[in-house]
Amino acid sequence: MSRFFCDSNCELWYDKIEKLGIDYISMPYTIGGEEYYYDLGKNTDNRAFFDRMRGGAVAKTSALNEADYIGYFEPVLKGGEDIIYVTFSHKMSGTFDSMNKAIEKLKAAYPDRKITVVDSTHISMAAGLVVYFAALKHNEGASDEEVVKFVEEFRDRVKCYFTVGDLIYLKRGGRLSSFKAMVGTLFNIKPIISNVDGKLVNVEKSKGRKRSLKDLAAYLESDEVDENYPIVIMNADCDDDVEIELSHVKDKCPNAEIWQQLVGPVIGSHCGPDTVGLLFVKKAK
Repeated sequence: MSRFFCDSNCELWYDKIEKLGIDYISMPYTIGGEEYYYDLGKNTDNRAFFDRMRGGAVAKTSALNEADYIGYFEPVLKGGEDIIYVTFSHKMSGTFDSMNKAIEKLKAAYPDRKITVVDSTHISMAAGLVVYFAALKHNEGASDEEVVKFVEEFRDRVKCYFTVGDLIYLKRGGRLSSFKAMVGTLFNIKPIISNVDGKLVNVEKSKGRKRSLKDLAAYLESDEVDENYPIVIMNADCDDDVEIELSHVKDKCPNAEIWQQLVGPVIGSHCGPDTVGLLFVKKAK
């Protein structure tokens, strides 16, 4: 059987990663001029990270290089195992150029081994849901080809919506112009961001924070949530807002399994503190 890989941009919490036996690639971030690699919450203090951002520290992310990917993959191939890697969205980072170059070299060096890569087309726990259920299939004995088929079908059912606390972080990341950020702040407009075709786009504008949290939950009905899968509430250190969102979700889906989790520093560098996200699986057509 092949070794199952994901990356820390899927944000699946470390205890689930360890329980499923998943190998993961740690993505880098920098804050206060120091570089770190996210460990899916095992030792990282995510709340302290957001406190530093609130205090004015600038957080940035960067891509892995070719040597980094070789460092993760080569020991597995050298040990005689194949690899299947479920990634975060390829349209959201240039890191996959380095990954592809690394894989080309490794295939030449280990021609009898196989590296299979499949794009979840998502980020954060939307990718995490794809990874989690793909890993379950893998652990049940599914072939790499069967896992790829599952991911390619399942990823289209996963939905991701989030709203931010401060528009400045979207402006810094280039997802919002300075003018729109200024107007949005002035009139207390909170955009709802979603994943469309592997990219994050603004799909709705809500008037005020409380309204944006209510609007997030409305997608459970409009997208026809499948309650056979967990509903995930992500937050960037804003417990009071999580309680509000949790109440909205329970009103609509009282019997659903709900996972609550902190946003990590890599994703948090782009969305900023006080972000709330809602992620779920919609019913199959």
